Amino acid sequence: MIKKIRRSLFAKVFIVTSIMLLCISLLVFGLLAWLMPQTYSNKLNDFLDEQTQRFISELEKEDFSDSGGLFDQFSQNMEINSIELYDGNGALISLPSEQIDNEYGEVSIAISSEDDYGENSPVLSNHYYFSFADSQERYMLIVYGKAGQIAELQHSFLRVFPLLVVVICITSLIVSWIYSKMITKPVLEISRISEKMSDLHLKWQVNEQRTDELGVLGKSLNMLSQNLQTALTDLKKANAKLEADIEHEKALEQAQIDFFSAASHELKTPITIIKGQLEGMLLGIGAYKDKEKYLLRSLGVTQTLEAMVHELLTISRLQTSDSDFKTEKFDCSPLICKYLSDTEDLIVSKELQINTHFSTPIIINANKILMEKVFSNLIGNAVKYSPPKAVIHITAQKQENSYLFSVENSDTHIPEEAIPKVFEAFYRVDASRSRQTGGSGLGLYIVQKILQQHNSYCNVRNTQKGVEFFFEFPQIM
Repeated sequence: MIKKIRRSLFAKVFIVTSIMLLCISLLVFGLLAWLMPQTYSNKLNDFLDEQTQRFISELEKEDFSDSGGLFDQFSQNMEINSIELYDGNGALISLPSEQIDNEYGEVSIAISSEDDYGENSPVLSNHYYFSFADSQERYMLIVYGKAGQIAELQHSFLRVFPLLVVVICITSLIVSWIYSKMITKPVLEISRISEKMSDLHLKWQVNEQRTDELGVLGKSLNMLSQNLQTALTDLKKANAKLEADIEHEKALEQAQIDFFSAASHELKTPITIIKGQLEGMLLGIGAYKDKEKYLLRSLGVTQTLEAMVHELLTISRLQTSDSDFKTEKFDCSPLICKYLSDTEDLIVSKELQINTHFSTPIIINANKILMEKVFSNLIGNAVKYSPPKAVIHITAQKQENSYLFSVENSDTHIPEEAIPKVFEAFYRVDASRSRQTGGSGLGLYIVQKILQQHNSYCNVRNTQKGVEFFFEFPQIM
């Protein structure tokens, strides 16, 4: 029997609920049986005290011999059981009265009325001190109130107790059975489902229409079966994506290897040239006897090499500057004008026409040093690779929430098949021309990396006039 109860959730809930209901009901009954007489007794005491205070205030205005009528009238109060009067020495004295004397020749106002419960009926008592109008002596008055109703109330609780216990037990059993059935039915159904889940049988349905927490749990299990099926499918997709990410990481790693390989190759070329020229001059071979000529050439190659090293250092800082990337608000116009001023000699020598189209100020929030690099690389490329007498348009156009920056140089175009590659490291549309102008093939690659750190992107397109590089940058709101 005990084993069956331990294995049955319904039996456990039923027994525990029945005991709890029975205990709570008996506790409530006990509290009522104790509190109600106490409450009634307090109210009766308060009433008796109020009546007695009025009675004493009237006694203090009368002489002792004239107070009999007041005592007779007060003793007739339905709530008064008896009255006792003591003198200043504590001796009990007869009460003055206008009624007939008893057989002892004394007034019998200090009577004690017995109710249906006899001498054991509870009596409420209060005592008061006062003086009559014709005497300074302090008398003590003790008033006994009738408390038969309190005793009757207590006896009533005792009489109904057996019947009430039977009603409580029957009600507790019925309520416990209904409650246990209501609680355990969905739990048992869920237990059955959990056994199926442990065997990975996911095609099942909890047939429960409740709207409480247990109903929600049943619906959640139904959703769980569907989600598990979806999760298995998503897991396969995630594995496929993980493989794709691994391939992407491998591609990035390979791109980095290719970048350093290309960088090594690009650095090797000018170093080889310088080495050859220096050896030729030291050995005095042929044309290398003209040392001034080849020293100037070596200096030019060294400057190209230096510029390339600076570009590589810039790329290295871009890849490791996430924690030190600081922005500030500044005006772009002075940066553009300063670079144009610094390259004025080259612009004049090539007879280039520079047209700027922007209104000052152009306030952005960015890394000032890096953005200066962006403008110098884009404008520098336009100046270097434009043919003589070409026209360069530099524009900063204000849009709804951003600025559109563009640099367009005329009389030149980029082959359409080369446009997707122009932002790759060490890529040159025309390698021979890049060497003439000292290009490293890293300028546009750096521009793109810088703009990506600022959540922007540089684009290039051929126009009717020439080539245009452009990008958008958010305004400060």
